[in-house]
Amino acid sequence: MPIDEKILCTICARGGSKGVKNKNIRDLAGQPLISYTINQALKWDKAAHVIVSTDSKEIAEVARCFGGEVPFMRPGNLAEDKTPKLLAIRHALKESEKFYGERFDIVVDLDATAPLRRINDLDNCLNLFLKRRADTLFSVVKAHRNPYFNMVEENKEGFARLVKPMPKLAHRRQDAPRVWDMNASIYFYRRDFLLWDKSLTPFGGKAAIYVMDELSRYDIDSELDFKFVEFLIKEGIWKHEQGL
Repeated sequence: MPIDEKILCTICARGGSKGVKNKNIRDLAGQPLISYTINQALKWDKAAHVIVSTDSKEIAEVARCFGGEVPFMRPGNLAEDKTPKLLAIRHALKESEKFYGERFDIVVDLDATAPLRRINDLDNCLNLFLKRRADTLFSVVKAHRNPYFNMVEENKEGFARLVKPMPKLAHRRQDAPRVWDMNASIYFYRRDFLLWDKSLTPFGGKAAIYVMDELSRYDIDSELDFKFVEFLIKEGIWKHEQGL
């Protein structure tokens, strides 16, 4: 669908991974993990540029080999464990606009550690984002647990209670309000929302959601996650060409 607004695609990949060492460039079923996301963004062909924001020269080199643009390096203070990711995306937008001399109306951030997405997911997200006139949009999957039904927390006395109690207790999961898990795969941002200095999360404005399929729930944050995603690809349960 042709649109008048210019899109920048960002892929944030810092070098200091703790759960899985060097996971962004680690070999996953025959190619570096980050290459799946770069290839998908390039194949989608809706973004004016696909840039990789990283503080690692090694990641930058691998990203360039697969067609990702690395016009600048991310400063170290935006690549720390506790740095909100949105600050890194905001930096990437500002630096990209300076480097390319262009204004980008929409920023699409794709997480390299959640590679099980498809091109039609990106198209569907764009269509929904524009239709809803949202400030942000992010991908989700159906939640296996529901805070109104079977998710609990401890109170001050150390006893369990539902995370979100309702006036009338739900005796079946089907009776509780629907909830979704954010799967850290696809994020859309309006430029103005992203540049607002109070924006530190995808919330705060008009936030829309796009529901993805069950396989897309896997975000690589541990060795087990990595091995399971690799299993899905190697066994043909998720086919790489489907993502392209």
